[in-house]
Amino acid sequence: MKNLFILFIISFLFSKSTKAQPILFKKAGQLLSKEILIKANEDLKTKPITVTSYQSERSAGGVHDFFSEADYWWPDALNPSGPYIQKDGQTNPANFSEHRLAMIRFSQMVGNLTSAYLLTKDNNYAVKAIQHCKAWFVDTATKMNPSLLYAQAIKGKVTGRGVGIIDMIQMIEVAQSIMVLEKQHAIKAEDLIEIKKWFQQYLQWVTTHPYGIDEREAKNNHGTCWTMQVAVFAKLVNDKTLLNYCDNRFKTLLLPSQMDLNGSFPLELKRTKPYGYSLFNLDAMYTLAHVLSTKENNLWEFKTANGVSLKKGIEFLYPFVANKNSWTLPKDIMYWENWPVAHPFLLFGYTAYGNQDWLATWSNLEHFPTTAEVIRNLPIRNPLLWITNN
Repeated sequence: MKNLFILFIISFLFSKSTKAQPILFKKAGQLLSKEILIKANEDLKTKPITVTSYQSERSAGGVHDFFSEADYWWPDALNPSGPYIQKDGQTNPANFSEHRLAMIRFSQMVGNLTSAYLLTKDNNYAVKAIQHCKAWFVDTATKMNPSLLYAQAIKGKVTGRGVGIIDMIQMIEVAQSIMVLEKQHAIKAEDLIEIKKWFQQYLQWVTTHPYGIDEREAKNNHGTCWTMQVAVFAKLVNDKTLLNYCDNRFKTLLLPSQMDLNGSFPLELKRTKPYGYSLFNLDAMYTLAHVLSTKENNLWEFKTANGVSLKKGIEFLYPFVANKNSWTLPKDIMYWENWPVAHPFLLFGYTAYGNQDWLATWSNLEHFPTTAEVIRNLPIRNPLLWITNN
């Protein structure tokens, strides 16, 4: 039955015409709506939980500051009371992650609620989504400070690091939800002003603070994710200067320096989780292109001087998504069995290039993963938000 449904989708979708977008939204909505509405109806009953709900004695910040500890750092068995040591790819479950989990939960709920609003036009979903946003960005008792000064700290070494800024990718679907609700006239002007002010303050911090500059200059997925989050937030606040900056960075640095001629990401393939990191970075690249592309400036068709393009990226990775057993490199040290899922690069790739195999594979994969590590590395969890023309 599922395969027949997929064929039904494909038969109604045609190439990459903008006329096909409402049909894609409708069919994707039919595929996902049952689970979205179940989740959104549960979210209607849930009170906001922000960073102020959890504190760590190891944080150098205050109650309103986001705090997290670096995933791959562990106590030194030879010096238990000394600085932590790194074990790349191996997550330490004892590290403080409550703020990150709260942010992920916030992102999931706002995305679920906004998607449910798009499907039903029931204003209760929009009102609840905005309630959560006001708790995080507006209400003085519960809001988060617009910076990540204390993200991915390492015990005995640093109180925060530039690499911690990648935690903020959890907010991109929140920003996208706000844009959708604004377009739907489902958010009050005074709330919108205050929420946008928070993102403007964060953009000022992340583009000028040394941590932000360090993260921007990262050569791998961290650099991609810095640009992705800045582009989404800049689009929300209509900062055209930053959008142009992200576009230029994609064309002159990210794509030419990260992607090999065969479409792979060599720096990701060198990691202890080469499969998962390759999926993650292509998701970020494709999300960035989806956000920045216009009729006049189509990043999907952009090629570097030596012929590297986004299309090469999906052509390299897709065979290993369709058949993971064909992967010839070492398996990921952790979470190998949990990938792939319904990656946004498959959906965005279809909308850009019209390859129906990619859409069919996306339709067949898991859309609502439950593994925490997968959820954390899949910031696009509510695709309806990104393909709506409403």
